[in-house]
Amino acid sequence: MQKRIKLLLERNSYFIALLITAVITYLSLGRPVQFKPPIEINFLDKILHASAYFVLSLSWLFVFRLHSIKKGYIIFVFLFGVLMELLQGWLTENRQSDVFDVLANSFGIIIAILLFEYIYKYYQIYFEK
Repeated sequence: MQKRIKLLLERNSYFIALLITAVITYLSLGRPVQFKPPIEINFLDKILHASAYFVLSLSWLFVFRLHSIKKGYIIFVFLFGVLMELLQGWLTENRQSDVFDVLANSFGIIIAILLFEYIYKYYQIYFEK
């Protein structure tokens, strides 16, 4: 069963990464979701940005795990985050660009890069059973 899941993930990794990219694009440019957590969390917006770009980065790292274009991917994801912030300022009326969002995005990307090798090794070990 685990080998089937691994094969399914590997065959669809590009589609999964594109889907995550589309969801982040929609969430970045669509109407802001009015979510109020039961407890007040400072900088919740920045935590959500870092988390979204962490997941986005991991998805694309998984796609390009065996390719030498990882460095180009890193620049692409960073520029994608910058573009989303610029488009928020230009195209939307209910959102604004924020340089601290770009920093939060970058933090998520960096954490994904640092943890990817560990996560990928765990993935290989878990799904080789």
